[in-house]
Amino acid sequence: MVEDIRTGVDGLDEILNGGVVKNSTTLVSGNPGSGKSILGLQFIYNGVELFDERGIYLSFEENEADLREAAESLGFENWQAHVDSGDIKVYDKQVLLRENDFSSSLDLLLGDLADEEYDRLVLDSLTMFQLFFDDEHEERTYLLKFIDILSENGLTTLMTNEEGSIFPDSDIGLENFLTDANIYLLQTPTQSGVKRYLWVAKMRKKDINTDIFPMDISEGGITVHPNASAFSLMGGEESPL
Repeated sequence: MVEDIRTGVDGLDEILNGGVVKNSTTLVSGNPGSGKSILGLQFIYNGVELFDERGIYLSFEENEADLREAAESLGFENWQAHVDSGDIKVYDKQVLLRENDFSSSLDLLLGDLADEEYDRLVLDSLTMFQLFFDDEHEERTYLLKFIDILSENGLTTLMTNEEGSIFPDSDIGLENFLTDANIYLLQTPTQSGVKRYLWVAKMRKKDINTDIFPMDISEGGITVHPNASAFSLMGGEESPL
């Protein structure tokens, strides 16, 4: 029987039919400003606050102070308290990029995993992670190794990835095939602002809803509206894109 890890994101666990698969790796893709990092922060924070599950946040783009500010701006007021207690472990860009070598960063992470038990991990983002490597073969080798290590250590993982277009095109990246699940965060400009959507394109071992659903970002993070879908990738309804 498949065991689920609930994200705690309003509406998302319903779409996922209970949550993401335990020990799986989910790729969260979207263009800039679509909410990828917010979903990562929310996943880690909810793990501690709601489910007594400790988390690790790896940021190749932000420093620890910026992450704290972002979390608190979303209403995650206990973020720093959880960091201070060790329930949330943060590796920021100053730590991860210090040696300019992924093996050194991995050794640092493995040391903490050997000493303490964690349940969730976010890697933000694969776009910066890829800069460690000289070619696609080396990137694939290390990414596969990294995903295996996370699963072996009982970690359920979200990895964010920058998507250049508003909607994912036909050029599907290597990382989409190496991960267990794919979630896309989409945004389209309108005369009145920006409309946001979430699409769970794939989740191995689970029957999920693959419609595109509206979502909002506000106090508390992301909210998905699972009863508001009026279009489907699998059906003939009109797409909002």
